[in-house]
Amino acid sequence: MTRSWSRTSRVIAGTATALAVLTACGGGGDDTASSTAGKPGQPVTITFWGWAKGSKDVVDAFNASHTDIRVKFEEIPSGTAGGYAKISNAVKAGNAPDLVSIEYSSLPEFVSSGALQDIGGDFTEADRAKLLPQTVELTTLGGKSWAVPFDAAPQAFFYRKDLFAKYKVQVPTTWDAFKKAAEQVRKADAKARIATFFPDDPTTFEAMAWQAGAQWFKAENDTWKIDTTDPATTRVADYWQGLLDAGLVHKNASFSPEWTGSLKNGTTIGYLGASWGAGVLKGTLPEQDGKWAVAPMPSWDGKPASGMLGGTSFAVTKDSRQRAAAVTFAEWMSTTEEGVKARIASGTSSAFPAAGALRPVAKKAFDAGYYGGQDIYALFEAAGASISPNWAWGPTTGTTNTAIKDHFGKISQGGPGITDAVKAGHDATVAELTKRGLKVEG
Repeated sequence: MTRSWSRTSRVIAGTATALAVLTACGGGGDDTASSTAGKPGQPVTITFWGWAKGSKDVVDAFNASHTDIRVKFEEIPSGTAGGYAKISNAVKAGNAPDLVSIEYSSLPEFVSSGALQDIGGDFTEADRAKLLPQTVELTTLGGKSWAVPFDAAPQAFFYRKDLFAKYKVQVPTTWDAFKKAAEQVRKADAKARIATFFPDDPTTFEAMAWQAGAQWFKAENDTWKIDTTDPATTRVADYWQGLLDAGLVHKNASFSPEWTGSLKNGTTIGYLGASWGAGVLKGTLPEQDGKWAVAPMPSWDGKPASGMLGGTSFAVTKDSRQRAAAVTFAEWMSTTEEGVKARIASGTSSAFPAAGALRPVAKKAFDAGYYGGQDIYALFEAAGASISPNWAWGPTTGTTNTAIKDHFGKISQGGPGITDAVKAGHDATVAELTKRGLKVEG
């Protein structure tokens, strides 16, 4: 994966000047914030909010093996499902936890709002060297280190191999073939569909735009260049609009009872997700053990290509007085064999670690029997190597996604189309950057 990710690093590094303007208001932390000293004979206590599968198991394992730091864990909704709003509200109220989960796409926005501390004094160069360079770049903004990367999230296609065989459908390797497969599935069973369009989740669409070669955020000198309507994105939008108009995919909210129910009853037989989706399906559908398989994402030309859907980092909030302890715990989760084992051995997480040395550990810890013993981590490794290198995140992900999500909701009601949604995201992004007094083109 080194060559692809070195190219990614150059792209993201190009945003450093513009991000330096934004990070000027970020929390800097101080010596007292880095202190790990508690009362004599008492461990330091830190609070951690997150939603990733296996988080409680990791916290329990850490607490069982450490006497100097105690972690209190609170599970919160995933970021776009309310988790980020909860974190933001806590920061504003001055009662935020010490450590929070933040996806790479949302990190620049939290940094620009001043919600986080620079952890560079505790997260050293030697620590960062253990991790994929691109995840380090995604957490390094304005020359400062803002989070400890945990995983990468290359895309993958999960499918019911028993139903694909029953319906005599070949696993598609291109998006043209995916449409033909979708037609075959519906013809074989009028109620069944190959996959689902999530009207509540712009991130899945963004990953597909990323895979297609889109570049929504670019920074040159001190100017942001915004384009959510570039040819690559338009191609993806038109394609999915066509699938929706033809009734070839379901429309349900992501991870909703309706979506889960359709998986359980076999009326949805595929899921366009990411590496972490293997654990989600295994935990959600235990009764379908042995019926699922994993394939690379279809691509436009049949060559390996992927975006990244999610990817978690751990950041210290600005008000934490225990930065060093929080970073110690974050590093334990991300860079130690014990931390990765604790998460994945829970059976619900199929995380693809940012620490390359720990991927064999993750592979061994995850019981792939659910997928018929398929080497899914080899597939994730190959998918990670094919991630398009020309994508960087900007500082308005929340604004961008809210605008797109609102318009996606209208699609499910028969309103404006996907191209209208991404145009709304573009306009909202430009307006927000302008409101912040930043130079913007788009």
